[in-house]
This record gives sequence, C-alpha cells and structure tokens, in this order.
Amino acid sequence: MSDPQGRFLTGSTMSHVIKMTLSATIGLTFMFLIDAATLFWVSRMGVEQNMAALGFAWTIQFFTFSVGIGLMIAAVALVSRAIGKGDRAQARRHSSSAMVITVVVQALMAGLVLYFREDILALAGAKGATLTIASRFLLFSVPSLPILAVGIVGSGILRAEGDAMRSMMVTIVAGLVAMVLDPLFIFGMNLGVDGAAYVMDISRTLTACLALYFVIKVHDLAAMPALANIKNVAPAFAMIAVPAVATQLSTPFGNYIVTGFIAQFGDGAVAGWAVVGRLLVLAFGGVFALSGAVGGIFGQNYGAGKMDRVRTTFRDALIYNIGYILLAWLVLFLLRDVAISAFQLGPDGAVVVRAFTNLAAGAFVFTGMLFVGNAAFNNLGRPMWSTGFNWLRDGLLMFPLCWWLAGVLGAEGVVYGQALAGVIAGALAALTAWRFVARL
Repeated sequence: MSDPQGRFLTGSTMSHVIKMTLSATIGLTFMFLIDAATLFWVSRMGVEQNMAALGFAWTIQFFTFSVGIGLMIAAVALVSRAIGKGDRAQARRHSSSAMVITVVVQALMAGLVLYFREDILALAGAKGATLTIASRFLLFSVPSLPILAVGIVGSGILRAEGDAMRSMMVTIVAGLVAMVLDPLFIFGMNLGVDGAAYVMDISRTLTACLALYFVIKVHDLAAMPALANIKNVAPAFAMIAVPAVATQLSTPFGNYIVTGFIAQFGDGAVAGWAVVGRLLVLAFGGVFALSGAVGGIFGQNYGAGKMDRVRTTFRDALIYNIGYILLAWLVLFLLRDVAISAFQLGPDGAVVVRAFTNLAAGAFVFTGMLFVGNAAFNNLGRPMWSTGFNWLRDGLLMFPLCWWLAGVLGAEGVVYGQALAGVIAGALAALTAWRFVARL
C-alpha cells in the first residue's frame, strides 16, 4: 500500500539515497545493457562499419532520449512534491498529464530525427556504407522512442512514490528479453543490424507496458487523462521541463561534438568510441541513476518543508557518488583488455578505449557531482542553474578542449578533452549547489 504522506520524510537519508540509487542503477544498467549486448552481437558479424554505424546512430538517438529524461525530471519533481504534501489526487493528475505531454513531445522529436537523419549523420562525420547502415538503423528504431519515453516517465513516477523495486523491474525485464532476442534476430533470423533495431523496439514497448501497469494498477497514481488537467499542469510542468530538457540536451550535444572529432580518425576510432559509450553507461549507470533517484527524496522533503533533510540528502548523494565512481573506475581499468578483445577492436579503437579506462574515467567523479547538483537545482526551484552548468561543459568547454587535445594527442586527446570539460563544470556546479542548499 502506498504511503500518502511520503516514505522519504522519515528515516536515514543515506539509507534512502543508497536504496533508491542502487535499485535505479540496476534498472538503468539493464536498459544500457540492451545497447551493449546489441553492440556485442553486431561485432560478431566481423564488419567494423556496422559498429561504427551503431555509434553514429546512438549519438543521434541520444538527443531524443535526453528529451525524455528531461520530461521525466519534471514529472518526478511535481509528483514527489504533491506526495510530500499529502495530496495524492494532485499527484495522480500530474502523473497522467506528464505522460501525455511526454508522448506528444517525443513523437515530434522522433519525426524530426527521421526526416533529417541522413543530414544529421553526415554532419556527425558518417559517410559511405557507414552512413547508409546508420540511417537504416534509425529508420527502424526511432519510431519506438515515444513509447520508451512512457516507460522512462513511468519509472520516474515510481521512484517519486518510493517504489524502488518496481521502478527497477521496469527495465530489468525489458533488458533480459532483449538479451535473449538479440542473437535470435541478428543471427537466427539472419536480419543483421535490422534485427538489432527490431529487438530495441520490442524491449521499449515492454518497458512502457510494465511502467503503466505498476503506476496505474499497483499505486493508482495516474488519473484518466483530461485536457483540462493537462492545461492546468502545463505551466508548472513547463517551468521545470523546459530547462530540464535544455539541460539534458547538452550531453548529447557534447557527445555529438566528440563523435565528430573522433570521426576524423576513421571508422576504427568511431567503433572504439561506440564501445566507450557502452562501457561508460554500464560502469557509471549508478551515477546516471543518482540524479533521478534522489530527485524524489529532494522533492518530498522540500514539499514537506524539511530543509535539514534536503541538506543531508545532498551531502549523502555526493559521498555515494565519489565511492561509486572510484570503484567503477578500478573495474574498468582491470577489464580494459577484455573489452577490447570482446568487441574485436582494431588498433585505432583500442587507443580510444584505453584512453578512457586508464585516465578519463576517473574524471567522472566531477560529472557525478554535476548530476547531483542538477538534481538539487531541478527539484528545489532552480532548474535554469542546471541548464547553465551543463551547457558550460558541453557548449562552451567541450569544443575548444577536444580540438586542442586532438591536435596534440590524436584520437585519445578527444577523450581527454571531454573529461577535462567535465572536471571544470562539475567542480563549479557542486560548489554552487552546496552553497545554495546550505542557505535553504
């Protein structure tokens, strides 16, 4: 039975941070595991262009996926605040309205990506057969992004409620299904890269169905969508969602810049960058999850006026971030050669992977600080601050640092440039958030 007063208002904040983040980490990791498994099976085809094509395609899809994350952040903030106030009727209206808005926005985004996909891929550096393969993969996989957005928002609403287990199960089940179907579709049905796209669509649909079932049937946390409710919630939703989306879009924009620089060094380097992308989200899924997981804790306590618990939540989230990153970095370093071998990378790809695992991965401590700062800003009334710090990293620092270090060190310099941008922006965001939370 759901707690009408909010389960984050009592008990240890560190316990809540660990419980919510670990469960969200497992769930999010399984979502990312779908991509990693897809890349692994495609690598078994022995065609480096296929891996490079997936790298380009995922870079493009990251934009629309990030819009969905931004909309989820707004939904979590509004729903958790309503739960913290004890107003579940309002939480139900916010929940269903957020899902409708999300589907509409994501459908528009998916349409734009589909129409301009070849132009966008060409700007990112894809060409020839690699561009053709990437374009076809987008054609078959992008239409399911609005469906995935429902699953993402639904999972976020479950976290706002405090239901860590079901939020985790939403993506675990879909991930397990994808891992089983990938080899069947890619090799058993001889569909190749097209099969990988079809499996992605099936997995996303299952994610959405599970999320809706848990939100509606288990917690009764979604009212029947009504135009009047959507109009009423839209202004408050937009106040959080617009800057949150702008914040989230900075990451794929920065990744787009990095991919463009990497592409100058050939398909082998892009294949290595695709592997880095999968390793990054798998190893640091806990940090990506941290921002969304603690949002509900911030929101419930902020809605209840318990500012002392808001401050301890921020402190505990930073501590968790540092410990998690250091452990993940060690694992990446020890398994770097295993990853290079498993994905059958050539010399150019191996250089990119080693640059990440040996040094750049450690800089993610500061990226994690940026994410924790974002969670505080988004849920405590300062969403534009998140936007500013993220675009400082991806819009202002990324290009000059990658350009400079690429000229000095080659492809690995691009990886270091991205890491350095994260160090600078993350340190500034954490300091600002610390001062802001302390003054609440």
